[in-house]
Amino acid sequence: MFDDYDDRIEAARKLARFDPGAAAKALRALAGDDGMDDETRIDAAEALARLDRAGAAQAYRSIAGDNGVHDGLRLEAAERIPELDRRAAAEAFLSIARDDGVDDGLRSAAAERLPELDRRAAAEAFRVIAGDDGVDDGLRSAAAEQLMELDPRAAAEVLGLIR
Repeated sequence: MFDDYDDRIEAARKLARFDPGAAAKALRALAGDDGMDDETRIDAAEALARLDRAGAAQAYRSIAGDNGVHDGLRLEAAERIPELDRRAAAEAFLSIARDDGVDDGLRSAAAERLPELDRRAAAEAFRVIAGDDGVDDGLRSAAAEQLMELDPRAAAEVLGLIR
């Protein structure tokens, strides 16, 4: 019936006036369809946020954790989650920070968002980045400094000061 995904999202937005539940279901399906382009998935999750905050948080979390999605869009999706669900946001940022297939700068940016959401997750993210010898030395050093503030013992272990 609809060949263009943008038309599907627009149809779901219009449906929301008459049947919000059906519209939310359609938008969840669109946001979760990894066969769609990344931008469209984010657009569907954004439309879903107006109808189902928890569903939108989960949709964004799914996009942020999908290594088939462009790294920058993964981070963009994660950045939209905190106002919907702080726990899901922390999980999304930690997922990106741990993923050694993601650009080092984006991994670091994801980790830097964590302290305000979950200090334990932040410490884990900074520990992983600081301990990854494939990461740029400047970013590793910055991660170690952040880790020192959050968990001095873990920082000392990563830096080889204690075993």
